[in-house]
Amino acid sequence: MELKAGVVSNADALAKVFAVRAAVYMSEQGCPYEEEFDGNDYSCTHILGYVDEAPAAVMRIRYFAEFVKFERVAILPRFRRSGISKTLMQAAMDVARRKGYRHLYGHAQKRLTDYWANYGFKPLNKNFPLVFSDHEYVEVVAELEPHAEAITLRSDPYVILRREGDWDTEGPLELSAARPATNPH
Repeated sequence: MELKAGVVSNADALAKVFAVRAAVYMSEQGCPYEEEFDGNDYSCTHILGYVDEAPAAVMRIRYFAEFVKFERVAILPRFRRSGISKTLMQAAMDVARRKGYRHLYGHAQKRLTDYWANYGFKPLNKNFPLVFSDHEYVEVVAELEPHAEAITLRSDPYVILRREGDWDTEGPLELSAARPATNPH
């Protein structure tokens, strides 16, 4: 069984993300459409996990000043014992670490706090009740080890320009850098 996960970078992959989330949250858990698709899907990073080329698991990452928020984690029922969960979570943590983040935040359904604990998340204990889409949630946090090659202001500007999550692969703007500047002013 081949397990892989990575950053979504095209419309086809984003459609797969939405299909997995609709199947898990709307169909399985009865979440209303307007609560599942809340307007944040085009201002974030999506991670898509595959089991043998089949879309199996998804997560959304949103970025804030001091932390990243892992949200909308959804795994299709038939893949829940495949190991894709670990692959998905590791891919998301790698993205956060590479971007220089050290703090992770999430909302765990109370029944799934052990799942989140497997990845180092602990309850935040702010004593705010958190209920949405008919489920009770707990705020959870985790700390990340710094990435040796975290992207910073001192990083190569071409690395910063590269496709999200694919910072080690040359991008199209590096190809254009080989041409001389014809409009230097």
